[in-house]
Amino acid sequence: MAMHASEASVRAQILAILGAWGMPQDIAAVTAEVMVETDLMGIDSHGISMVMMYDGMRRDGQLKLDARPIVERDAGAVVLMDGGAALGHFACWSGMRLAIGKARAHGVGIVAVRNSHHFGAAGYYARMASDAGMIGLVTSSARNLLMVPTRGAEPMLGTNPIAFAAPAASERPFVLDMATTTVAGNKVKVYHLKDKPLPEGWVLDEAGTPVVDPHEGYDRLFNAKGGGISPLGGTAAMGSHKGYGLAMMAHVLAATLPGAAFPAVHKARRAPGEGDDIGHFVMALNPGAIREEGAFEAQMAAEIAVLRGTRPAEQGVPVMIPGDPEDSERARRLAQGIPLPDALVAHVREIAAGCGAAFVLEAVA
Repeated sequence: MAMHASEASVRAQILAILGAWGMPQDIAAVTAEVMVETDLMGIDSHGISMVMMYDGMRRDGQLKLDARPIVERDAGAVVLMDGGAALGHFACWSGMRLAIGKARAHGVGIVAVRNSHHFGAAGYYARMASDAGMIGLVTSSARNLLMVPTRGAEPMLGTNPIAFAAPAASERPFVLDMATTTVAGNKVKVYHLKDKPLPEGWVLDEAGTPVVDPHEGYDRLFNAKGGGISPLGGTAAMGSHKGYGLAMMAHVLAATLPGAAFPAVHKARRAPGEGDDIGHFVMALNPGAIREEGAFEAQMAAEIAVLRGTRPAEQGVPVMIPGDPEDSERARRLAQGIPLPDALVAHVREIAAGCGAAFVLEAVA
């Protein structure tokens, strides 16, 4: 069973918990906005369900909930930012706003962030760029070792997301938001909460055998029981080396470039209370600096229209553009509510009670 909670009550619940934890109001407002938009778009793994992980990190002393990002180096179009060991939402939001401003001035703006934590769904920040008429590129490193490299027997990388967005004149923006693993680790958590069998090939044990039990899969990923997630592609024969390579590319931009941690080394030696030192990379590119104003957006819209006109393999199931499923799901959930499994609702209620926050989740009328 699941509660279909209203968008307003999910936002209010996140704000109540973050406020009770001591997060400043303006930082909490941005964090809640990113989390709620993520839930509305159907990315259940990165919305309100994340309060479970954040609460554990807070209790362990890893999070500095009142920290604000600081610009450490400004080289004109390129900026290095220290995230202050806070949650990454506000740092990445601030970084993309700064990158957009730099792109207006210089044609391109890049902000690399170090000393951060989990920042939600990468696509949110890429959409910030496309909403401003820019091309956006976002990558991030990760805290957990989940990806088993091609030919490997143990996890060495995170799910290291890549998001890309481009504006189109008369069309929705093109928005690609993907993990570089076969599936994002937190989606395994969602299946665990729903007691739903895992698709074969998502999670592998230490011998490379698929794990389909959601609770065993969750244990293997988050309780260090051995095994991990396959790279995008699944097997070497199906191109898993490409997912592995993309994951490392994302890490190089997001972590190696700003000097954030390599989790395969940092996780093993991280002291109690020490942060994850996750890194983020955000770029805004102004198409008007390369072509006459509006020309890129017009061509982008025309190309999307051609793709939409592709003859479908199955009658009545049209070809979609990356970003379409999320936009459609957002409209549906605004009307019908955000589905929250009973197990998640119970966890949220417990976390709220534990920090003295009101429990305010409400089903849509």
